[in-house]
Amino acid sequence: MSEKTGLSVSFLSQVERGSTSLAITSLKKIADAFNVPITHFFESFTNANFKVAAEEQKAFRIEGSSSEYIRLAGEFSGRQLEPLLVTLSPGQKQDNVFSHPGEEFYFVLDGVVIFNIDGKEYIVKAGESIHFPSNLPHFVLNPVNQSSSMLCVLTPVIF
Repeated sequence: MSEKTGLSVSFLSQVERGSTSLAITSLKKIADAFNVPITHFFESFTNANFKVAAEEQKAFRIEGSSSEYIRLAGEFSGRQLEPLLVTLSPGQKQDNVFSHPGEEFYFVLDGVVIFNIDGKEYIVKAGESIHFPSNLPHFVLNPVNQSSSMLCVLTPVIF
């Protein structure tokens, strides 16, 4: 598994024992190694009508993160986009720098979000957007004392 994912044997052992948590990028590597979609590891959610009604939108958190995510996508074969509503806690900063294949688009709905992309900071306020290749090292932070929310659209599909 270590060879297929590039994750260390000791890290994978810690994950197996439940003594550490996975970043979404590490979970994606494991899913790819098993040739399954990352959704394989989450509660099943399907939508045969393409529409996702408000009452079907379920918030979730990724262990170790204080961000809240809501999936906005329907389910159908060949889907290429992963739209999410992301809410950052006041003063939240991601602990990890991410880099992965694909693209990311964000439209800030409320508050202010600082995007650090390839070492350069971009301050994005409510009503503004940012779009960048995901292979560049990146992380976000919420510099204000209120929650900040944004529409996020990712490729490739991860959930």
